[in-house]
Amino acid sequence: MHSAIRFARKISSALAVISLMTACNSNPPAQTITTPPPSKPPIKVKVGLALGGGAAKGFAHIGVIKMLEANGIKVDVVSGTSAGSVVGAMYASGMDAFALQERAFSLDESQIRDVNLIGGGLVKGQKLQDYVNQLVGNKTIQQFPKPFSAVATELETGNRVAFNRGNVGQAVRASSSIPGIFMPVQIGNKKFVDGGVVSPVPVDAARELGANFVIAVDISSKATGTAATSTLGVMNQAIVIMGQKLGEQELARADIVIRPKVGKIGAADFDMKNIAILEGEKAALAMLPLIRQKMADKANPDK
Repeated sequence: MHSAIRFARKISSALAVISLMTACNSNPPAQTITTPPPSKPPIKVKVGLALGGGAAKGFAHIGVIKMLEANGIKVDVVSGTSAGSVVGAMYASGMDAFALQERAFSLDESQIRDVNLIGGGLVKGQKLQDYVNQLVGNKTIQQFPKPFSAVATELETGNRVAFNRGNVGQAVRASSSIPGIFMPVQIGNKKFVDGGVVSPVPVDAARELGANFVIAVDISSKATGTAATSTLGVMNQAIVIMGQKLGEQELARADIVIRPKVGKIGAADFDMKNIAILEGEKAALAMLPLIRQKMADKANPDK
């Protein structure tokens, strides 16, 4: 009797083990759950605006700024060479595009031209310095809401110098002192001339201010393909060719290059400022889709 009971218990235990094993074998196999890597946050796009030199053509910079502002493109830092330093200083000081345009239309050439007859008829540049300082409220560069630098050329060495602190008008005057027209500017124990000699469009200066996306505005003169006949014409042509080659190298380091069609505007054609501004607007407007696309690519490089 007891043997039968023990035998039945053994059978029951064996059946329980078999049942448990069967149940275990019926479960799905173990799986590996792959967790996607966390998405990278977008990169902060810091826009730099590099404004090139070109005398009266520089009014085109105002048109470019108007279109950027109107379409929500926020500029974080500004660099300028020669005429670009004049517009750039005012913009970096806090003026919007319409304030810039208002100042442009009220500008009288006599406000910025002071001829030194003793020095061979060269423009001294003191009037330009005082005019710029007055417009920016006598602030120093480091007091501007936007970081700013004016690019000049050290006369003794040919080195590029980016003024990003101190007297605004003096920096702009140095950046705008076209050789043969303006007298060199003495700052400390050094003399400076136009930044266009070494950096016609100051892309590198904008990057030095922290920009990782540079919009360059090129208003420089281009070689016409016509041989100059006079001595002065040959000199001017040589300067244009030199600046053109230098500009090409630096412009290659910009993300966007805007080229207003201002070739027919002469260096002293201040009466054509409205045309220059309009050409700046048109050129910037045409580039807006590419600007937006490249800014998106910069912010999300993995997409």
